Amino acid sequence: MSNDKDKSWCRLRQNGIVQPLLTDLYQITMAYAYWKSGKMLDHAIFDLFFRKNPFQGEFTIFAGLDECLKFLGRFHYSDSDIEYLKSTMPDSVEPSFYEFLRNLTTNDVTVYAIEEGSVVFPRVPLLRIEGPLIIVQLLETTLLTLVNYASLMATNAARYRMVAGQKVSLLEFGLRRAQGPDGGLSASKYSYIGGFDGTSNVLAGKLFGIPVNGTHAHAYITSFTGMDDLQNRTLAHKETGQVKDLLSLSCKYRENIATDLGALVLEASDGELTALVSYAIAFPDGFMALVDTYDVKRSGLLNFCAVALALNDLGYRAIGIRIDSGDLAYLSQEARDSFQKIAEKYNIPWFSQMTIVASNDINEETIISLNEQNHKINSFGIGTHLVTCQRQPALGCVYKMVEINNLPRIKLSQEVDKVTMPGRKNAYRLYGADGHALVDLLQRYEEDTPEVGQKVLCRHPFQESKRAYVTPTRVEVLHRLYWKDGKLCRPLPTLHETRQRVQESLRTLRNDHKRNLNPTPYKVAVSDDLYNFIHELWLQNAPIGQLS
Repeated sequence: MSNDKDKSWCRLRQNGIVQPLLTDLYQITMAYAYWKSGKMLDHAIFDLFFRKNPFQGEFTIFAGLDECLKFLGRFHYSDSDIEYLKSTMPDSVEPSFYEFLRNLTTNDVTVYAIEEGSVVFPRVPLLRIEGPLIIVQLLETTLLTLVNYASLMATNAARYRMVAGQKVSLLEFGLRRAQGPDGGLSASKYSYIGGFDGTSNVLAGKLFGIPVNGTHAHAYITSFTGMDDLQNRTLAHKETGQVKDLLSLSCKYRENIATDLGALVLEASDGELTALVSYAIAFPDGFMALVDTYDVKRSGLLNFCAVALALNDLGYRAIGIRIDSGDLAYLSQEARDSFQKIAEKYNIPWFSQMTIVASNDINEETIISLNEQNHKINSFGIGTHLVTCQRQPALGCVYKMVEINNLPRIKLSQEVDKVTMPGRKNAYRLYGADGHALVDLLQRYEEDTPEVGQKVLCRHPFQESKRAYVTPTRVEVLHRLYWKDGKLCRPLPTLHETRQRVQESLRTLRNDHKRNLNPTPYKVAVSDDLYNFIHELWLQNAPIGQLS
């Protein structure tokens, strides 16, 4: 058993709810049946994989590995866990089984995995878990819950990043719409890994070091009814310290620019102007304002620009605006045009470059449509569709036994997609002459690693006629040893490093595999040896019918 110092890494930022009892009851009942059958020394291998890419796409981002490894490092049934199991399991369960559970560790478990943040594909094992049958069976549900949502969330975020482009900032605003607090934290973490730039979730910022962003809500604007509501109207100049009445200065600018913006001062809300002045006094270096509480063109833009100009007189630069409703393409164009007019009128070049943030129930299709309409948005705040993965709420990872006591196992089904690929396998990614990934290849563990420049026969696992030779220019070994003898075998990357890994891995794919509409399927193949092995085992295990 590793000492407490060796395991200190796994306690860092580990969610306390992730523990051995975070599982399905049938894992415990199977463990007892295995134990009762004397299978304590049986050695098993399980593959954790998925069968279909999400969101009608052709790639997935693997995430959640760090949480899986932390779980292994902390795996232990506490006294209270044992007492609870005694109270809920049948009376026929022998007391010595609970002592067996109390002493159970992951010291004899070995885990191979693909690097977190990598692009992955159906049927290729994300994790290969080897060890005593009872313990690796008990890990199943917890590992699945740690990988399924994390990978789905990272994939969703990566897709948003691709359609938005690299120049537009993406902010995750989904905590209030997420599936509970744990779902909200996971969404913040894995959207950042997938390519988002920040989150509104303050706890996620603290726990994971993710940049935190936010301004104010409509309630702040509507809490002010008029100029008499403002208790403090003054602000000191940033450099000279001279104090001026920011509200009066803002009113003056509002009169001066109304015609330029095609607005009428009489139609603009005084309560909104007062609220913006109040917010600017509180945050003069970070003035970002919501401008659609009443009307963007008739009130919000005019009031914001007036306050931003007043701040400029006092040595401060406003950040920009957020639009949360309406025609986002049109309103962003109007806002940018207004900023440019004022920049020219007052010779303030930076004014034309102020940030325009758009929110309002945005999804992939919304961003694609906005791109086609030549929007002027710098940043998208995305909540519901991102964190709930509305287009597909689950990835569907599965955990299947492929070997027991050195004997390969296969699960058969009338649905070919559900037939498992037996035995211990190695996975490789073969690259073509243009530097892009061509195919992921699964081989039997005993086979030699494919070599650069050497022709390899790649076969579809279940369709005999689908096969091709590949001569790789680069061969990437996908599985790495991460856990053995109760210890972590390699350092875990930081969140930022995993985030970088996502973008690096995505660049290895051709654009047609990543496109939003009708992407080209990426090929996952098996070696000729593994193909024959699968079909031989299939024939051995498939029942033979009888005609009468």
